[in-house]
Amino acid sequence: MKLKYYKDVKGEPVDEIGAAKVTRRILISPEDGAPNFIMRVFEIEPSGHTPYHTHPFEHEVFVKSGTGTLVFEGKDYPVKAGNVVFIQGNEKHQFRNSGNELLEIICLIPKG
Repeated sequence: MKLKYYKDVKGEPVDEIGAAKVTRRILISPEDGAPNFIMRVFEIEPSGHTPYHTHPFEHEVFVKSGTGTLVFEGKDYPVKAGNVVFIQGNEKHQFRNSGNELLEIICLIPKG
């Protein structure tokens, strides 16, 4: 069993091409003994965004706080605190902070 406060996990800037003003905290990973999933929190500052990208694996997202836009396959969808999103593998997507406060999303991905 692991118990920790998410803000105690060191954040690291996302320096991937196409990302701006994004910090990632890896909350649960194989280093914690998790055999199947990785849990991350992304903190996106106002006017910041994740890369517009695809990857072969699915992921599940919970919008923890703030407001923003999900760019999905070329279309914009508003998101706000409390929304959940399922993105299948190989679907092009991006999260943008369109508000004035921090946009925080919790993202689960399969290990490996």
